[in-house]
Amino acid sequence: MSNEKKSNIFSVCFERLFNGIIKENPTFVMMLGMCPTLAVTTSCINGIGMGLTTTVVLALSNVFISMLRKIIPNKARVPAFIVVVASFVTMVQFLLEAYLPSLNASLGIYIPLIVVNCIILGRAESYASKNAVIPSLFDGIGMGLGFTLGLGSLGALREIIGAGKIFGINIIPDAIEPIRIIGSAPGAFFVLACLVAIQNKIKLSSGKKPKEEAGCNGNCAACQSVCESKSDDTVKEEE
Repeated sequence: MSNEKKSNIFSVCFERLFNGIIKENPTFVMMLGMCPTLAVTTSCINGIGMGLTTTVVLALSNVFISMLRKIIPNKARVPAFIVVVASFVTMVQFLLEAYLPSLNASLGIYIPLIVVNCIILGRAESYASKNAVIPSLFDGIGMGLGFTLGLGSLGALREIIGAGKIFGINIIPDAIEPIRIIGSAPGAFFVLACLVAIQNKIKLSSGKKPKEEAGCNGNCAACQSVCESKSDDTVKEEE
């Protein structure tokens, strides 16, 4: 393999990792997989465990689907994707039951629900079914690590603020009462909203502002008549 080809593969793989972890983070940017994100992040270890489990399934399913992309009929691709993902989820669940029973019990029903996780099916449809094996592998790893980062950070904050500890270690003095609501279901929404707001603030301050449409600046409803009048004037000028 030539050095140029190796460099190209390396750049593609790095781009896939960066895309999943930062640019299109499933939790903070794409807002995908919200069900497990909000449900299992009562602790940091649960969030990381769920994220890494999803990462393994994402990477393996992406590789397998990419290998079979020219064989799977177009009309049956979604059922085929679900069968592939379900097979890997079952294997991963058996491994968790055997070697990490406490984590398996904590995650509960959300492990089988990985089968219909929109992140996995979305990557299978949009990327793995159209690209080679190695880029698809790194796409799955990148998206999975981005998901793990989101769930881990969300779980860590909820555990620290809501229980005053992390990984079972007390880090807040007993004199300070934890905010118990953060550890409950509404708290997941509060913490997620704050993290997304911080991320958007960082993006805006770094100059990555939303694209503005010419004329209406994205607010089409407010200037629809203006746009229509402009288009009418343009037609008249052309006539």
